Amino acid sequence: MTVIKEKPNKIYEIAVERIIPNPHQPRILFDDEKLCLLAESIKQNGIIQPITLRRAGNRYELVSGERRLRAAIKIGMKKIPAVIIDITERNSAVLALVENIQRQDLSFFEEAIAIAKLIDFYGMTQEDAAIKLGKKQSTISNKLRLLRLSPREMTLISEAGLTERHARALLRIEDEETRLSVIEKIITAGLNVEKTEKLIEREIKTSKERENLKRRSVIFGGEVKLFLNTIDKAIETMQAAGINAEMERKKGEEFIEYKIVIPYVKKG
Repeated sequence: MTVIKEKPNKIYEIAVERIIPNPHQPRILFDDEKLCLLAESIKQNGIIQPITLRRAGNRYELVSGERRLRAAIKIGMKKIPAVIIDITERNSAVLALVENIQRQDLSFFEEAIAIAKLIDFYGMTQEDAAIKLGKKQSTISNKLRLLRLSPREMTLISEAGLTERHARALLRIEDEETRLSVIEKIITAGLNVEKTEKLIEREIKTSKERENLKRRSVIFGGEVKLFLNTIDKAIETMQAAGINAEMERKKGEEFIEYKIVIPYVKKG
């Protein structure tokens, strides 16, 4: 196949079968209902804004416009209007992320995952990512903290339609099992962010009290064992000194009962 050098800013009709996905597409979930509405709009009005592609050998890699491409394929279009741009893989990944963020097409978890990918894959710092995406570094940092949640937690939060503030509040709980339990309570009770924060505050307080009780129990348990050993040692010392001391120990479910008999030592 002859490779033709495309002219910048010119719109081409590109066969959809020659278009390959962007491996750095940040969007993971696509709303099928909205996709059907877009497909119907394209069927009635055509594609108003061309998609953007970059040359990838004899094929084209999608840079932006995946929803339009998917909708076009859904209604059976064989070709789609596109602008071919000369762009590196790195800049293609950044552009795809920026476009989705600007259109608010990404969920907050998808956005966090995409930012982390930019940083890890291209060796960016958080400051670099913030500049590229037009955000504050603190915002980038807060986004990345969301990735401390497990995939299961992310799924539950997303499917329940909870907000990013819900997710950030949950990060105050260190234990995943406890977080999952709290998420279930939030979903079941339909708690807003304010009530969620109060629930988490109570959970953290309860956990601290439980941990303190456990710690005290361990300490107290060690002290009891020390006391029992002291009693045993005292009896052994008296017996070694010729005092006919006797001891009977009975262990119950909630206590240990001692019966100690020490005879009077008669003076000569």
